[in-house]
Amino acid sequence: MTDASDRWKQWHEDRTASVSAPYGPLALTGTHWLEDHPGGLLPGVPGSWAADGDAVVLDAVEADGLTVDGRPFAGRVRLGADTAAPADARVARGERRLVVLVREGAWGVRDYDPDSVARRAFRGIEATAHDPRWSVPGRFTPYEESRTVRVPNADGRERGLALAGELAFTLEGRELTLQAARRPDGGLWAVFADATSGDSSFRFRFLYPQAPDAEGRTTVDLNRAELPPCAFADHFICPFPPPGNTLDLAIPAGERTLR
Repeated sequence: MTDASDRWKQWHEDRTASVSAPYGPLALTGTHWLEDHPGGLLPGVPGSWAADGDAVVLDAVEADGLTVDGRPFAGRVRLGADTAAPADARVARGERRLVVLVREGAWGVRDYDPDSVARRAFRGIEATAHDPRWSVPGRFTPYEESRTVRVPNADGRERGLALAGELAFTLEGRELTLQAARRPDGGLWAVFADATSGDSSFRFRFLYPQAPDAEGRTTVDLNRAELPPCAFADHFICPFPPPGNTLDLAIPAGERTLR
């Protein structure tokens, strides 16, 4: 077994552990947008929640059983969007974590439950073993100005997707490009589909190439194509591939489906 195969195996094991962790994507049982619940009561979520400008106001009584910052809570508190991992959300009820989020000005609350049905039913990720032909050099060319395109999301709504440039590479003798976003650490993120999508693999996947060097060089390793969070729970709002990111060839590499 090559070093690349060993590294891929470790990556696959780490991914499996990450998605099945107590507050990984399998634990998400609901995403509730406050604008859909003007009365402040969210399905199965204690307390009353309301958007108020740049924050969410939570009202709760002792019987709701909520904690804020680790302490039993009753009364009113203003909450900003959680920026830490779900496990460290400010609001909790027992083992559940209630994560405040905002997207394009819309406030919501996510409910993570380590005892979720999806987490208990998880049997692993179906993935194709490492094959060196699916790892090729790539070159990233940034746009002069970042672009935002409107794309459908997994929850049926349309939202903006910020794109930073194009990632070019050659695969199976064909010159291909993907529009990619920049991650905070400088790495890239591309949402793509291919001829296997919706058939032998999930309807789209995510790819995270490393940060390009000063000349834009990076590696496009499709062995590490990942299932998006919405493959694990219906309550994520993953963006669909932007125009041009649906490839008309089959890429039987990386993560494919849930077992």
